[in-house]
Amino acid sequence: MDPVDKMKLVESLCQVLQSAGFFSIDREEDVDFLARFSKLVNGMGQSLIVSWTKLIKNGDIKNAQEALQGTETKVALMLQLLIHEDDDISSNIIGFCYDYLHILKQLTVLSDQQKANVEAIMLAVMKKLTYDEEYNFENEGEDEAMFVEYRKQLKLLLDRLAQVSPELLLASVRRVFSSTLQNWQTTRFMEAEVAIRLLYMLAEALPVSHGAHFSGDVSKASALQDMMRTLVTSGVSSYQHTSVTLEFFETVVRYEKFFTVEPQHIPCVLMAFLDHRGLWHPSAKVQSRTAYLFSRFVKSLNKQMNPFIEDILNRIQDLLELSPPENGYQSLLSSDNQLFIYETAGVLIVNSEYPAERKQALMRNLLTPLMEKFKILLEKLMLAQDEERQASLADCLNHAVGFASRTSKAFSNKQTAKQCGCSEVYLDCLQTFLPALSCPLQKDVLRSGVRTFLHRMIICLEEEVLPFIPSASEHMLKDCEAKDLQEFIPLINQITAKFKIQVSPFLQQMFMPLLHAIFEVLLRPAEENDQSAALEKQMLRRSYFAFLQTVTGSGMSEVIANQGAENVEQVLVPVIQGAVEYPDPIAQKTCFIILSKLVELWGGKDGPVGFADFVYKHIVPACFLAPLKQTFDLADAQTVLALSECAVTLKTIHLKRGPECVQYLQQEYLPSLQVAPEIIQEFCQALQQPDAKVFKNYLKVFFQRAKP
Repeated sequence: MDPVDKMKLVESLCQVLQSAGFFSIDREEDVDFLARFSKLVNGMGQSLIVSWTKLIKNGDIKNAQEALQGTETKVALMLQLLIHEDDDISSNIIGFCYDYLHILKQLTVLSDQQKANVEAIMLAVMKKLTYDEEYNFENEGEDEAMFVEYRKQLKLLLDRLAQVSPELLLASVRRVFSSTLQNWQTTRFMEAEVAIRLLYMLAEALPVSHGAHFSGDVSKASALQDMMRTLVTSGVSSYQHTSVTLEFFETVVRYEKFFTVEPQHIPCVLMAFLDHRGLWHPSAKVQSRTAYLFSRFVKSLNKQMNPFIEDILNRIQDLLELSPPENGYQSLLSSDNQLFIYETAGVLIVNSEYPAERKQALMRNLLTPLMEKFKILLEKLMLAQDEERQASLADCLNHAVGFASRTSKAFSNKQTAKQCGCSEVYLDCLQTFLPALSCPLQKDVLRSGVRTFLHRMIICLEEEVLPFIPSASEHMLKDCEAKDLQEFIPLINQITAKFKIQVSPFLQQMFMPLLHAIFEVLLRPAEENDQSAALEKQMLRRSYFAFLQTVTGSGMSEVIANQGAENVEQVLVPVIQGAVEYPDPIAQKTCFIILSKLVELWGGKDGPVGFADFVYKHIVPACFLAPLKQTFDLADAQTVLALSECAVTLKTIHLKRGPECVQYLQQEYLPSLQVAPEIIQEFCQALQQPDAKVFKNYLKVFFQRAKP
C-alpha cells in the first residue's frame, strides 16, 4: 500500500476511535478488551513508522514529517498501555515502542518532548521489570514462564534505549540502584532484585569488547565501578530472598573484570560463595546455580586466586564428598553440581603458582578419596544381588569417574598434566577405574564413565595412556550392543588420529576383532517395523565408516592392507554398499571419501595386487549406481556433498589410472548403462578437464539428465 495512503487510513481510524472515547483507557476495566485494543494501537503505530521509513527512503520529507508527527501523537497512549499493570496489555504494545525508539536513534537531534518520551519509556521498563508478589520462585509454572519471556522483551527495549541515549540509561540505572541499595534492609525483595538486575543488564546494553567495562570511557567506567563497589560492600548478598541472592552472584560473575581493578573485594565475594549465601544456601536452586557461577568466577580470576587456594580447597572439602547409596547420607550438592566443584578445585590447583610437587600433592589429596571409595564400591557391586542396589552403586561409581574426569579440564597446552607433575595421579586413577570394565553387572553405566575418562586421558596424558588402551579395548568389545560400539569407535578414532604410527601395532591387532563385532551386530535380524533397531544400525554403519575414514586419513592404510586380501575385501565391500545401497547421504559422503583416499594410496601401478580390479569392478560402478538411485535427492544439501565426494573419487581414479580409466568408461562401462555415445564423449571430456570444479558441476547435470 502507498505509504501516504496508509498514513491517511491510520489517522482516519484514530480519529474515529478517539471520538468514540476509546483513547480514555484509564476508565476502562475490561482487561480482555484492553489487550485487543493494545494490539490495535501497536499495529497503527508500526504502520505509521513503516510509512515514515518508506517516505524518508523516497526523499518525501514533507509527508515523512507528517508521519512522524502522527506517530508522536500516539506515544502518550503507548506509554499508558506499556505501563499497564496487566503484562499482556503491556506486551502487546512493545513492538510499537521498539520501532519508535528505532526512529529516534536515526534522528541527529531529539526535541525536548522526544527526550521526555525516552525517559518515560525508560521508567516504564524499569517498573515493569519488577516481579509481583505472586511470583512462585520455588515452583515456577506457566505464569512464571510467561513473565520470564515478557522480561526478555523488556530487555530488548532497554538495549534499544541504550542505543538512543546511553548516558540517560546509565544515569537512570545508577539513580535507582544507589537509592535502593542504600536502604536494602527495608526494601521489598522485588525492588532490590530489579535494582541489581538493571546493573546486570547494562553489561549487554552498553557493550564493550571482552567485558572491558572498567577501562576506556572514564565516566561510564567510573559509574559502573561505583555501582559494583556498592554491590559487593553493601551486604545485599545477605538479603533473605533467593531472587536477590541469585541476582547478586550473576552480576559479580558478569562483571568479573571489576575484581582485577579492585582486587581487595575478592575475599568478601569468595566468602559469599562459600557460606550460607551461596553453596550452603538452603535453596537447592541457589546451590545449583552458585556451583556453576563459582566455577566461572574462579576461572575468570585465576591469577587473583593464588592467595586463597588452600583456604578455598579446605572450605569446599565437604562438598566433594561422594555419597554412597547405603549410608543414608545425602551429599550437600547434587552430583551434577559437584562436577562444577571438582572442576573448580582442579582449576585452582593447576593454575596456581605452586611448584609441581605441591600441585601433585594437592591433586592427590583431591583424587585419592575418590579412588579409595571407587575400589570399595566396585567390590560391593560385584556382590550385590538386588538390581536396584546394583544400579545405585553403579551410578555412584560412575560419579566418581566423572568427578576425576572433570578435574582434568583444568589442563591446557600451557599447563599439561606432565608439567604440573600430575600424570602419576591420573595414571593411578586409570589403574583404579579400568577393572570396572570387567564387571559383568551394570556394564552400560560403568563402560560409559570409563570410556569418557579415557577420552580425557588421551588428551591429558598423551602417550602415557597407550599401555592401558589394548586391555581397555578388549573389555569394551566383549558382549557389545550397537550403542556400545557407536560409543567405543570415537575413542579408537581419537587414538588413531592423535598417535598415528605409534598405535599401528595396536590397531593391527584389534582391527578384525572390532570389525567382526560390528558386522555381528549389523547382521542380527530385526523386526521389519522396528524403527529403533534400524536407526541404531544406521548410526553404527556411520561409525564404522568414520573409523575407516580416520584410519585412511591418518596415513594408516597399511593396517587395512596387512589384514590379507580376503579380509581387505571384507572391509571394503560394506563401504561400497554404504555408498550405493543405503539412502543415507551422510554415510554415502564418508564412503566416497574413504574410496577416493584408497584409490589415491593404492590405485597406481604399484598398488596392492587385485586393487585395480576392485576399482573397476566395484568403485567405478558405485560412482554411477549411487547417484542414479531415486533416493539420491540432488535437491538435498547433504546429497550434493556426497555427489561432490563421488566426483573426487572419479577424478582420483582418472589421475591414478590415466587413459586406461577413460577407455574403460568409454568402451565398456558407460555403454553398459545405455548412455548415448555423444553423452559418453561429453562425460569423458569433462572428466579430463584439469579443473576439478568443472567436473563436479558437470556431474550434477549429468545425473539430473540421466535420471528417469
